[in-house]
Amino acid sequence: MRVQSLTLAAASAALLAPTTSPATEPVARTEPVVRHEAESLAADLLAKVSKCKPVSRGRYRSDDGKRATVPVCGTRDAVFWKADMDIDCDGRPGRRCNRRTDPLFSAATAFQQSDGRHLSAERLPYIVVPTPSRIWNYRDHGVRGGSVAAVVHDGQVRYAVVGDVGPHDIIGEASYATAKALGIRPDPIGGGTDAEVTYIVFKDERVQPIEDQEAAVELGERLARKFVDAK
Repeated sequence: MRVQSLTLAAASAALLAPTTSPATEPVARTEPVVRHEAESLAADLLAKVSKCKPVSRGRYRSDDGKRATVPVCGTRDAVFWKADMDIDCDGRPGRRCNRRTDPLFSAATAFQQSDGRHLSAERLPYIVVPTPSRIWNYRDHGVRGGSVAAVVHDGQVRYAVVGDVGPHDIIGEASYATAKALGIRPDPIGGGTDAEVTYIVFKDERVQPIEDQEAAVELGERLARKFVDAK
């Protein structure tokens, strides 16, 4: 009889117990909200840069041998361009970025970490700006090594820093880590994408030290929302 009573008590307790643990409910509810907010911000950023007021004196090629069709555009708070994404694997060699994986590999980046070492394309989300030329000089527009950029692609926005300088007539390049964060194949040989990627670099705002990814995300989110809300 005691066994039967315990069984009935356990059954009654099971019927009265909540079917979902309260501790798990916020996780289920929060994740879609965060994703929705990120997608909404990406859409708002694209709407903000839908019109181009060129600040470059000419246009850039997206790849060697292609027509020059990409202008650098500007607003009071940012410069931006819309191009493809090629993969920069330069900087400190690692398992993914080295002379074996990338025939054009260079162990140097235009800007260095606080300890003097070159950046790691595998680990640090960074973008590449063209070498200053008669077309455009990034320095004249409040852009430096460590300047924060919002990179938008396929409904996503990720934050990076200006970390390297590329050819004077080509635009549309970012580090292995930037591509990976956006779900773009990061292979320096066959990776990247021809689909449109929007690069928005905020003027006169830098991350120091340049390798502080957490600071780049925090500052990037704040500047992106300020940029979207600006009249």
